This record gives sequence, C-alpha cells and structure tokens, in this order.
Amino acid sequence: MHPSFLKAKIFAFLALVILTVSFTFPMVAFHGVLNKINQDKVDQVAPFSKAVWNLYNKGRYKSVATPKEARNNLDKMIDTSSEIGVASLPIWAVSLEAPNYPKEAFPQGIPVYFHFDGYSGEVHEMDTINHYVGMDPMWRGGHFERAIGPYALLALSLVMILFIIYDNKFLNLLMLIPVSLPFLFVADYSYWLYWFGHNLHDWGAFKIKPFMPTVFGDGKIAQFTTHSYPTIGFYALVAISIFSLLAFFAKQKAMNETQEENKSN
Repeated sequence: MHPSFLKAKIFAFLALVILTVSFTFPMVAFHGVLNKINQDKVDQVAPFSKAVWNLYNKGRYKSVATPKEARNNLDKMIDTSSEIGVASLPIWAVSLEAPNYPKEAFPQGIPVYFHFDGYSGEVHEMDTINHYVGMDPMWRGGHFERAIGPYALLALSLVMILFIIYDNKFLNLLMLIPVSLPFLFVADYSYWLYWFGHNLHDWGAFKIKPFMPTVFGDGKIAQFTTHSYPTIGFYALVAISIFSLLAFFAKQKAMNETQEENKSN
C-alpha cells in the first residue's frame, strides 16, 4: 500500500471520530427528546437519551433560573421546568448586555448557544429581548437545517467510512464536504441573522430600522451590546475540516503516483 493511502485513512478516521463524538452521536441520541418534553411525554424519553444529555451538559451554561441541584440532571431539569438545550456541542455563542441585566444577576450577560440541531442558554430571555425590537423568536429560523441535521451527519459519516475503506476518486471528491463544514455553518448562520434583522415586525416596543446583526465580534442593537463569537463546536468543525483536507490531498497524491507507476510498468 502506498504510504499516502495509509495517511489518508488515518486523517479521515480522526475527522470521523471528532464528527461522531462532537455532533453525530449526541444529535442522534437526543433526537426528538425536546419535542417529547414539550408535549408532556416525558415517560417516552429513553434513559439512554437522558444519560447522553447528562454527560454532554456537564459544566455547560444553564439559565440563571435553573436550580443549581438540577443543572446536570435532565430528570431534575424537567421536574423544575427549567430551560433545556440540546446535547451536541455548541458551535457559536451570542450574548447581550444591557443596564437592566446587571452583572450580579447575569454575569455572562444573556448568552445563547447555537448548535446544529437547536439552541441552549438563555433562549427564552433572548426571545423576549428580540420581541422588544420586533424580531421573531429564534425557533422561526433554521427549521430545515434542524430537521435534516442528524440524517445529514449520518450520511456524511457513511461517506467518510467508505472513503477509509475504498480508494475511489469520487469518494475522494466527497471528502471536500466535511472540509467545507465551518464555511457552510458560517454562511447559514449569517443568512439567518440577515433574515431576522430584515424581517422586523411592528409589535416591537423599540422601532429600529432593518439591520444586519453582528456575525463575528461586538456590536450594538438599541441599548444592547452584543457579542458574537465561535465556541468549542466551531473549533471541532475546523479540526474536522483540516483532517478531511489532509485526507483528500494524501489520497489524491497516492492515487496519482500509483497511476503513474502502473503506466510505467
């Protein structure tokens, strides 16, 4: 075997592991759980799903309204009617600061974390703030993305597995999909920010002109200071992208050199 074939398989395997651990596994394990909770069908939530949520949410931000003893236990979160986010790694973090949200009560401002399959953080409070400026609640955006997320990542995982097993030009080209994941997320995230900022309603207490919310960095909306930055899940996407790109080039090199050797023989 050409040494670059082996390198390609190792790089692809590392990308697959990061994708699975960070996103695919928790998304699939927790898929549909929030709907069951919201529909008061808690008895239908599998213990496995609860265990996965508990594992992935250790140390993560929980709403300030959540009792401390409930913050890492899904059963207690449900019992206390606390705000529950999804299990997968958060990719982007947005927070708002304003004089009426003192640091003593809200040390991190009003943070919301965006995931492939939903949100976490102070989602209810953020929607309340958005309502004041005539903006739709966050659930109005990304319906399609959240619906297909688990299936798309499962399909992508299959592509990566086939890439590891078979040496094929078409499969090699498909490895450019995981390479593009960070860019696809930022593009989709930016689109929805634009959509929300340019589809304001008259119900807002503050009348502001349509605007483009800050994608990256610090900004200002009415009396609110905004912060928008990548978080742990985005860096996982970057790692997946880099390993996938290395796998692509390693296999491309191996196939080209193998083809030249066969011609010379």
